[in-house]
Amino acid sequence: QVQLVESGGGSVQSGGSLRLSCVASRYIERWNSMGWFRQAPGKAREGVAALDQDGSTVYRDSVQGRFTISHDDAKSTLYLQMNSLKPEDTGIYSCAVDWGGANWFIRRPPEYEYKYRGQGTQVSVSS
Repeated sequence: QVQLVESGGGSVQSGGSLRLSCVASRYIERWNSMGWFRQAPGKAREGVAALDQDGSTVYRDSVQGRFTISHDDAKSTLYLQMNSLKPEDTGIYSCAVDWGGANWFIRRPPEYEYKYRGQGTQVSVSS
């Protein structure tokens, strides 16, 4: 079993930046996509950003141009750089590994169970 542990969350003002990290307990040999999803209070879970094994990325429309997802294979770490944060970005951000590609990752329904997922890190953006 693979454990995913997120870090880097916090409280920032609107327009600020945060960098989230997700470390895997061991190298993941087989995966099709990795990414981040979030859940805001009272709202359904939604995919935010994902990348395929070939490095191609997919973003939710609302974060396109502000968030950047990347992966360091040597460190088994997934990152999410978040710039120009808005209050509507507030939520618990979790990383996950999916059987499907990045386009599927972003569009998974809230009840979908990812192959592996972390417990999440809180991001709070104040206006």
